Amino acid sequence: MSAAGSTRWQRVATEDAGPSYAEAYAQRFAEAEAAGDDVHGEATFLAGLLGPGSRVLDAGCGTGRVAVRLAGLGHEVVGVDVDEAMLDVARAAAPALTWRGVDLAALPADLVGFDLVALAGNVVPLCETGTLPAVAAGCAGAVVPGGLVVSGFGLDADHLPDGCPVTSLTEWDAACAAAGLVLRQRYAGWDHATAGVPGDGYAVSVHVRAVASEERS
Repeated sequence: MSAAGSTRWQRVATEDAGPSYAEAYAQRFAEAEAAGDDVHGEATFLAGLLGPGSRVLDAGCGTGRVAVRLAGLGHEVVGVDVDEAMLDVARAAAPALTWRGVDLAALPADLVGFDLVALAGNVVPLCETGTLPAVAAGCAGAVVPGGLVVSGFGLDADHLPDGCPVTSLTEWDAACAAAGLVLRQRYAGWDHATAGVPGDGYAVSVHVRAVASEERS
């Protein structure tokens, strides 16, 4: 995502919802939860990878749905997003949590020591063209050796917002590999259904930061 002008997400989101897109986004999930739908699949998945009281960076946190849930499960969570309108909704919902306006392609050097970085909600394909290597490198630098970078995003137009271009798993894996992240497992969704091959329409990828030999000794 880019901090200069409107982001790809903002261009996609405002096409239908207009200037109230952030409130509309949060309201959609609130209504789904009120109707009895499980809207916490991402947080449940992520919590299953974590030990008690883990540190999590919710990268591209939006209105904070995943971060708030993980915090409620006892984890220390920081939410970052380049979109201040989305962050305003998150801050109003959970003022006690840490929310920071950050470009994922330029993560600040003080965002380090996390056990897991989460990129849910189609964050990866919503990154600006050409920024995937910087995003992956920032995520790798934010986690401890052996820490996880977990991403979930659509692989075709049917699983992406209108107007969002497709980012292939090959592109994302290459950016992660260059950043020292090794693919540990891939799933077809946040319910732990294992994906057979790329092209199922959606994929959740669990990458791990490689541990250097000097760090193992």
